[in-house]
Amino acid sequence: MPWFGLGVFKSKEGEEVQNAVRTAIEYGYRSIDTAALYGNEEGVGTAIRESGVAREELFITTKVWNSDQGYESTLDAFHLSLKKLQLEYVDLYLVHWPVKGKYTETWRALEKLYKDGLVKAIGVSNFQPHHLDDILKSGEIVPAVNQVEYHPLLQQKAVHEYCKSHGIQMEAWSPLAQGQLLSDPVLEDIAKKHGKTVAQVILRWDLQNEVVTIPKSVTPERIKSNSEIFDFALDASDMERIAGLNKDQRVGADPDNFDF
Repeated sequence: MPWFGLGVFKSKEGEEVQNAVRTAIEYGYRSIDTAALYGNEEGVGTAIRESGVAREELFITTKVWNSDQGYESTLDAFHLSLKKLQLEYVDLYLVHWPVKGKYTETWRALEKLYKDGLVKAIGVSNFQPHHLDDILKSGEIVPAVNQVEYHPLLQQKAVHEYCKSHGIQMEAWSPLAQGQLLSDPVLEDIAKKHGKTVAQVILRWDLQNEVVTIPKSVTPERIKSNSEIFDFALDASDMERIAGLNKDQRVGADPDNFDF
């Protein structure tokens, strides 16, 4: 799995998402993260097909939405996603949220898809340690990935430690906190020191914390800029200053208290 990719949450179906994915692939992105909820799987699939890049060089993630959770309904939802994406397999399929009373059955369906060769890897999103405990107790396969809200304001240390200790790769959604961090003075100071943007500093921080990151953008300049994070490194003092920004502050829903 690439350490860096493009998220397409809120990228509109049609030209907008197609252009974003095409641009990202042109700039060297090889990982694209979508979901049934986003309503843009068809556009992602079209852009992949028209990119000219071999399928095996790309890493495509999608997710089963909450209303489709359960065993049979998850299998049906997956096949619909696969049809929309116009693919023969998906690289990573995730349980989007831990829907109470359903996510263990949903996981059983993902295990079947994995065993059938339709998915190269399976994982979860927005799972807390106690949700993961349920999966590990009832399932046969350890989730490959846990995709969670992760940024300097919400550093999820307990979740990260749990994932590390169980061989689960953590992945960040909303790594830039929906823009809330772009004028933070600490991050601006670190960015100036390295001749980089605040966004690039945050994304580099993700990588140095061994967290996969998938920033969302539909702007070509920003898609290009976001990817330019492999030519510098944050030092120990930078990492320590960013660690001090944690406020356990979410921009999204709480996985233990959501109603959708």
